[in-house]
Amino acid sequence: MKRYVDEDLRGAEFRECDLTGARLIGVVMQDAVIDGLVTNLVVNGVEVTEYVEAELDRRHPVRALIRSEDLADLREASRQLHAGWAATVERMRRAPGIEHRTVNDEWSAVQTMRHLVFVHDSWFRRCCLGSTELFTPMGTGPTVEPYRGAHGLDLSLDPGLDEVVSVREAQAAELEAWLDEVTAAQLATEAPVPDDDVWPPYARGRSVRQCLGTVLNETFEHHGFCVRDLDLIEEQDATPAPTSR
Repeated sequence: MKRYVDEDLRGAEFRECDLTGARLIGVVMQDAVIDGLVTNLVVNGVEVTEYVEAELDRRHPVRALIRSEDLADLREASRQLHAGWAATVERMRRAPGIEHRTVNDEWSAVQTMRHLVFVHDSWFRRCCLGSTELFTPMGTGPTVEPYRGAHGLDLSLDPGLDEVVSVREAQAAELEAWLDEVTAAQLATEAPVPDDDVWPPYARGRSVRQCLGTVLNETFEHHGFCVRDLDLIEEQDATPAPTSR
């Protein structure tokens, strides 16, 4: 384990890092942002994860629906997620070009939606349906090999908003039609992940319900990232440029 003693880490950025078990002792942490999978976080002797989770549920009631084991709740969660993305797409249409802009080295809105194309193909079609079909070429998958450009993905594509939205609408309709027919017993069964080396490598042994949860969670979380970045871009655009003398 690395130790940092009397280091000036102001402005440091930790991206895609595993900080499990990290201890920050006697630190100064002001205006800091933590965004990720955070559990059992103790701040000045207080375990704050439950407070954070409760506040997130208050702000986003769909989170509770996503966690539910009730099929009616899961169907409603899917409907609400679809409606949320539809509203955000309309927001982007009112500001042409914003869908391709990035901030803080994050994905653009179109890239985010392309990732959800991949999530649907991998975690729903493969894991919930057992499909062995190639992924949708425009999907954006992991950055690691051998999955980055595998199983039908075409890294050379640069689709526009309308093209990506059309694919996502079809995927949402497919998911909702399946949810209308699936039973609680089917959700409890082991996911029919094909016996090959295609993504996701760690899905075997999970239930269909767990794989569905991944689809819904990814749809929710990435919508939040997208809205956050659109807000930042619009805020930047509204801020007058400094004048020079």
